[in-house]
Amino acid sequence: MTTSPSSPASGPYLDVKDLRVRFSTEDGVVRAVDGVSFQLERGKTLGIVGESGSGKSVTSMSIMGLHNPKRTAMSGEIRVGGTDVLKLSEDKIRRLRGQAMAMIFQDPLSSLHPYYTIGRQIVEAYRVHHDVSKAKAQKRAIEMLDRVGIPQPQKRFEQYPHEFSGGMRQRAMIAMSLINDPDLLIADEPTTALDVTVQAQILDLLESLQKEFNSAIILITHDLGVVAQVADDVLVMYGGRAVEYGNAEQVLRAAQMPYTWGLLSSIPSVHGDSDADLVPIKGNPPSLINLPPGCSFHPRCRYAMLNGGPCDQEVPELLPVQGEVGHLVACHLPDQFRKDTYVNEIAQTGVAVVSEELA
Repeated sequence: MTTSPSSPASGPYLDVKDLRVRFSTEDGVVRAVDGVSFQLERGKTLGIVGESGSGKSVTSMSIMGLHNPKRTAMSGEIRVGGTDVLKLSEDKIRRLRGQAMAMIFQDPLSSLHPYYTIGRQIVEAYRVHHDVSKAKAQKRAIEMLDRVGIPQPQKRFEQYPHEFSGGMRQRAMIAMSLINDPDLLIADEPTTALDVTVQAQILDLLESLQKEFNSAIILITHDLGVVAQVADDVLVMYGGRAVEYGNAEQVLRAAQMPYTWGLLSSIPSVHGDSDADLVPIKGNPPSLINLPPGCSFHPRCRYAMLNGGPCDQEVPELLPVQGEVGHLVACHLPDQFRKDTYVNEIAQTGVAVVSEELA
């Protein structure tokens, strides 16, 4: 039986500092994550948002130790319960994975093995970390299936993944992830393929289980409405970098980064003009092999260079927003300009949707 690392006497359970992840390809080096830092305490939820290719999933897989070390170059620190997982051997990381930290993947159908029953897979996940009999592990697995809201858990225990609906498979993945009471749970787009009703049920389930286990949760999603509903803090990523960070109230109600403004403006509102067009972010996300110089968002930013700043030359640092404790932004535009622009141009759009969730 293995033991998970204990939380430090004080401070966050998860502490990521200056994480950099590189992949070598025939076309060049992919800078998938470039100097990302954040912290997360037990009992809290961090929402990580951004377009596809922004580095969200690569960051989460780095925390879980799921990258191939022969093909991946990583630097920085990832401390889980005070232990730097980047310095651990694959065997030691494998012992932590599933017990100290666990992950819910985006597509449970491809994550679950099609040849084995749901019950067998959950039992295996439990017995890897606990020296118990099959009967005791089976009892624990059935209890977990029941706890995540799967009806007739004893019957479902013997069924295969293809016999479950999408929402039921996601519940089974959550049961497998929580079977060892992990201190850190990473949910990578857990509700993407689900309808709105099932999505709400899954989010409510995660919230109730978090209260029960006091887990730290990272929620990776494209949906800012979901983030507003469940997240305590929000990290916005673009081009492999962190461009805004703060609590949900700060980031979603007083965003300071033009990229975050674009995400908010692209949200449809049920209370707005039904004939009004959505406001998409022009252009495409940058290539992580050949990032633009300076701020990687500047080719798509309508406000770039307005103050004659170095948007196309210098990479902006993630710095505190004036007058807001804990709110960080990576942008060359002056604080007052960003605040005025948000109030006058941005706050009337999709921010209404997330404001309803925050209320």
